[in-house]
Amino acid sequence: MIHFEWPWLFLALPLPWVMRLLFPATAPAQDAALRVPFLEEFEEARSNTSHIKISHRVLWIAILAWLLLVLASTRPQWLGDPLTLPVSGRNLMLAVDLSGSMEVEDFELNGSQVNRLDATKAVAGAFIERRIGDRLGLILFGKQAYLQTPLTFDRETVYTLLNEAAIGLAGQETAIGDAIGLAVKRLRENDGGQRVLILLTDGANTAGEVEPIKAAELAASEHLKIYTIGIGADEMTVRSLFGTRKVNPSADLDETTLTAIADKTGGRYFRAKNTTEFEEIYHLLDQLEPVEQEKHLFRPSTALYPWPLGGALIIAALLLLERSWVRGKIPLNPPFSKGEAK
Repeated sequence: MIHFEWPWLFLALPLPWVMRLLFPATAPAQDAALRVPFLEEFEEARSNTSHIKISHRVLWIAILAWLLLVLASTRPQWLGDPLTLPVSGRNLMLAVDLSGSMEVEDFELNGSQVNRLDATKAVAGAFIERRIGDRLGLILFGKQAYLQTPLTFDRETVYTLLNEAAIGLAGQETAIGDAIGLAVKRLRENDGGQRVLILLTDGANTAGEVEPIKAAELAASEHLKIYTIGIGADEMTVRSLFGTRKVNPSADLDETTLTAIADKTGGRYFRAKNTTEFEEIYHLLDQLEPVEQEKHLFRPSTALYPWPLGGALIIAALLLLERSWVRGKIPLNPPFSKGEAK
């Protein structure tokens, strides 16, 4: 169906007629009587100027241009059939660690060694793409926690901003408690629906103003469920001047605290030692039960105003060209064929 966004602008249709009544055209002045011996030339000039008078055809074309202009100003739109938007009722926030330890290359992706952040982008990016119907938000944290994306249905924006994240962007340390506190604050602003925070880190809380356990208690009071993910391999071979040796790159991972955070909020702690386990964790998170809400209806709309606006501009341009052409044919100084005025 056709819908007019501003239908009250149709009241402007009689505006030219009202203006003509309020400001009538000035009566033409009486021609001065002048006797000259070469009247034929004046008769010829008068016959040429008679083309300037507006004909009925031009008047109706001008009226059509005005009608199209008013029609365009009302913003006509074509409304499509109503579509049902899938809305789960879940408000899901992702908190991703950007501390310096995320630069350790102990994950394998497509046959190549990659650092922990690149593995997170690949696995979490696919997870974001599957979260149809969820409101998603993104928090990046290091020494401080920052809200990168507020809760939104725009999964593409969340995915893009996650891919643009860089190690050290928020500092080299890890403020887990501040990240949880920021998530609580932002999710508190959205009433209703299930509140979920997925917190991903590879270390322990080494910065921030809020202790992780205190932040978890606050989250539990706000009915925020937290799933924590500890990433990093248990064993990694490194080379040095004295040969190769095996080290534990996840020695700083505080699994005890991450487990306590999840338990206090009714969530669960996961350990991702490689890319396969990482993907399995996110597939398991996909099985969270949504809270049913009233379905949202959406009607796609297509703007139609460019068509009448374009028609009005084309007609106006043609009228101006015709007027210029008629005026160009009228000689300003008609030649005298039978003599010169003296």
